Amino acid sequence: MKLKVEERTTGRKGVTSQLRREGMVPAILYGAGKAGTPVAVKNDTLKEILRKIQPGRLSTTIFELERGAKTIQAIIKDVQYHVASYEIEHVDFLEMEESKLVEINVPISLVGAADCAGVKLGGFIRQVIRSLKVSCLPKNIPESFSLDIRNVGIGQSKLLSDLEIPPSVRPLAKLTEVLVLVGKKAGA
Repeated sequence: MKLKVEERTTGRKGVTSQLRREGMVPAILYGAGKAGTPVAVKNDTLKEILRKIQPGRLSTTIFELERGAKTIQAIIKDVQYHVASYEIEHVDFLEMEESKLVEINVPISLVGAADCAGVKLGGFIRQVIRSLKVSCLPKNIPESFSLDIRNVGIGQSKLLSDLEIPPSVRPLAKLTEVLVLVGKKAGA
């Protein structure tokens, strides 16, 4: 995803308010061992891009930030929204270097929930963990992990170790943790 960023000046609250009135969103570009660089992005462009991203996939979406003649790969680490209007107030970008490991939360999706054996027998699915924190190089960031649960019966569970994790990606959680389980409804 390409996104144009512009340098901005920092100052009093009035400076950022003026920036927002001009249709820009204040942002910070962080890098490993570097001080944060204040930048700004067009609000409309950012909203359009965020609408295109599937729910839960923002943390693994790599942006190509065009800053003048330079292109920087980055991910969004944080988005701050206005409490009442839900307008984007601020964005934190993390610059990625090809040779440096990043820690990132990768979403986990369940496949076959409608065909789950336990659900057909009156059970319910409880997804305990929705994302897995991993460490990897930027080029190896998985978009998401998926787990097929069609054969999970009532009272059964699947663990994080049941995920297919590429060798180039190191999980930062105990793989013995329960990822999903199929429970029995009360009174059933």
